Amino acid sequence: MSVLRQVALRTPNLCLRPASCTRQFTLPLACRAVRPPGDARRGYAVKKIKSTADLVPGSKQPITDEAARAEYTKTDEKMKAAVEWYRKECAGVESRATGRVTPAVLDPVRVKLPDSDREFRLDEVATVGVRDGSTLLITIFEEDTMKHVEKGLYDSKLPNIIPQKHDSRTIKIPIPKPTVESNEALVMVSHRKSEDVRVQIRKLHQASLKRGNYKKHSVELEEFQKLTDRHITDVDKIIADLKKATNFSSKKK
Repeated sequence: MSVLRQVALRTPNLCLRPASCTRQFTLPLACRAVRPPGDARRGYAVKKIKSTADLVPGSKQPITDEAARAEYTKTDEKMKAAVEWYRKECAGVESRATGRVTPAVLDPVRVKLPDSDREFRLDEVATVGVRDGSTLLITIFEEDTMKHVEKGLYDSKLPNIIPQKHDSRTIKIPIPKPTVESNEALVMVSHRKSEDVRVQIRKLHQASLKRGNYKKHSVELEEFQKLTDRHITDVDKIIADLKKATNFSSKKK
């Protein structure tokens, strides 16, 4: 038995081979040392490799900053209020365009009183009813507010709304039957208002970003932009549904 083989058998964990030896020498299986894999043989903990599937893109991460979340909620509520106001506006237009006369037609009317800084809804200073299915009847609570209610009706610039004073507390508004031309005029007014609502939503968006002073490419910027896009999409759908319901075919915008 060669000296090299004798040494190998006496020292199982040692493999000696002269540098000049070109022959492959394999120790018997029983003489081979069992070595633990990877970093475990050095006494280090084996790190678990995270899959890319477990990573959450920045655009899908929620807003974690408390102040930013509060600002997001506040802005969302204001945008929703603007969209809901416009939805009611278009609902009233659709009612008129299809021949239905309801008090909702006068929802856009606002009344300014000399002893107050705020504007009042018409139903806060008067009652609105329907007579004979084609006439709106406004009964004012106090005679002193008559001229202010009349002014509010004219300032609203609602198409085909012509107030007629019946007595000191009553105003009649005959609603003519809808025609193609009158329907197109109503839809055109609603279309212009849709752009006003979009501008309002964008201003709310910019005001929120200015207050938050968020970093470029931050989660907050992405979430506020998605919020704005969602509400503008709602406005687009409302006006599109109105045009469809009224068979609006004019190419004018």
